[in-house]
Amino acid sequence: MSHTIAAEKTARTAKGGSVAAFVRFTALGGGMTLLASAVIPVVALWMPWALANALITVASTAAATELHGRVTFRHGRPDWRRHLQSALTIAGGWLVTTVAVTALQDLHPNAGTLLTQAVYLTASALVGIARFLILKLSVFAPAAQPTTNLRVAYGTAA
Repeated sequence: MSHTIAAEKTARTAKGGSVAAFVRFTALGGGMTLLASAVIPVVALWMPWALANALITVASTAAATELHGRVTFRHGRPDWRRHLQSALTIAGGWLVTTVAVTALQDLHPNAGTLLTQAVYLTASALVGIARFLILKLSVFAPAAQPTTNLRVAYGTAA
């Protein structure tokens, strides 16, 4: 009976940890996305929108990875491998946001900044959900605890 109660408590704690991590991810990632969405149109005055999006995405991803490693997933400072994995997750996100805004510009050439921002932020929100799952389950997943086969450890036969 106590084993079942302990298992249920562990499951609730893990779920609560995931919810809390998602709230932190949303706050930090959302803040970074809002900042990026304000900077991209300004940078896009001097270059094509897709290039501005790429440059700002690289900078904001590096900053967000630091924040997510330290704050969201409480994993500590991310090493270069985790930065690279995080960058790979955002490459698809860059493609999604770029395709969404480019499609809007093709379909509605005079869409205006507010509609462009709404499309960008909507696409970013969808990307953010996928990114959270990938970062939580892969990039910043807790290291698996090594299992020890006691028979091997003590040199006994099976």
